Amino acid sequence: MADPHETQIRRLSMRSMRRGIKEMDLILSAFATAELPTMTDQELNTYEKLLHENDQDLYAWLLGRGTPPDEIAVMLERIKSTLPGN
Repeated sequence: MADPHETQIRRLSMRSMRRGIKEMDLILSAFATAELPTMTDQELNTYEKLLHENDQDLYAWLLGRGTPPDEIAVMLERIKSTLPGN
């Protein structure tokens, strides 16, 4: 039987690649590949909450347009710090 932590990482990786807009596919799939394997269960749960948000909202928040919900703000900053030029 697969480790639940590893199963969650695989599931979140797949969800990161198949988003609504291509920009978020690229951003989140690169982040997932680099960061998910080292995340704690709590961080993975926060990332999962982030994936429930609308892509247009996520993209706007990453560009600094608007304020994201508090529960995912730190994770968005983590994603933003991995983008080229940051």
